[in-house]
Amino acid sequence: MNRSIMLVFLVFIMAAVGGYSFFCIRRLLRFYIRKKDKWMDMASALLAAALVFSCYRIWKFASVVVLHILGAFFAFDLLAWMVSVLWKRFGSTKVRAWKICGKVYQCGVLPLLLAAVLMGYGYYNMQHFVSTTYKISTPKLNSGYHIILITDTHYDTIQDTELLKKAAEEISSLGADLVILGGDIVEEGTAKESMQEVFRVLGNIRSTYGTYYVYGNHDLQPYTDHKQYTQAELEAAAKQGGVKILRDSYIVLGEELILAGRDNAARGGSGRAAVKELLEGADRGKYIVMVDHQPTGVQENEEQGVDLMLSGHTHAGQMWPAGTILELAGQYNYGSYLYENLQLIVSSGFTGWGYPMRTQKHCEYVQIFLVPSGES
Repeated sequence: MNRSIMLVFLVFIMAAVGGYSFFCIRRLLRFYIRKKDKWMDMASALLAAALVFSCYRIWKFASVVVLHILGAFFAFDLLAWMVSVLWKRFGSTKVRAWKICGKVYQCGVLPLLLAAVLMGYGYYNMQHFVSTTYKISTPKLNSGYHIILITDTHYDTIQDTELLKKAAEEISSLGADLVILGGDIVEEGTAKESMQEVFRVLGNIRSTYGTYYVYGNHDLQPYTDHKQYTQAELEAAAKQGGVKILRDSYIVLGEELILAGRDNAARGGSGRAAVKELLEGADRGKYIVMVDHQPTGVQENEEQGVDLMLSGHTHAGQMWPAGTILELAGQYNYGSYLYENLQLIVSSGFTGWGYPMRTQKHCEYVQIFLVPSGES
């Protein structure tokens, strides 16, 4: 999406937020103050402008609060309209129940409660994690493999750090063959000490072949002018923690498995190797697992004989209905997808980004069981 289209889209959103905010605020002021004059309209306009200003920086938490409240008001307005149509068609507007419903609608308490419940659930959801399991059968393998995928921890930003430590202990007890860190393990808000800590925690997870890591679009803090650490310091921390970095490279594990890792897609251009170049010399008869932070280049991977692609980045939308919109638009958002001969798994990530809330999907680590064909 080019900047002109994005600007038009943002102007449209801000205009819609402003107009609807004015409508809701004026209704509430008239209900509680019981006046209908130009000063009331002016006050409503000023408050609506303040809400629009709070949403101008869309990545700020205040914008999430405002949009949830407005969304709840819109849902109740839609419900009230439907009830009004049915009531006028089949009932009488002169009964007491009609007047009570009207006052309940006008006072605005119910949408505020709904918004509070949604945001409370979102906060609760962000502070809990689940294990999601996939089983993949393939004729390329004679033995089974247990893979753990952890993506998008965005460590020490919006989630309790003890949660990831608890997950690491849980994963260590599973006896996995391989642990994969799928990018955005750290981000712009992560301090140097926290960056070193997370690689120490994740590097200590016990597995047969060790822990491997690919860069995400946030790991090297590209979106800030005040970096907390250098790339060299991050790589030193990963090495010290026993985490191996795959950056447009691959490694052979055992006799049947190839693990490849792509560089961050946000680098673009010549900064990111083509899959054909990355897998040069790789035995296509082995089972090839490609790790790419962003679920892009699926066709290219399939054409080069990749069997399984593992990604994160999307957070499954994090805030409803973002993920649903992505799915409807035909984007890879969350779960397992089959493209020709390639299996793609997109994780919702271990945490979210930007806001300490998740109202779509869950925080997770992923278990993948690769089994020979015919084995249950």
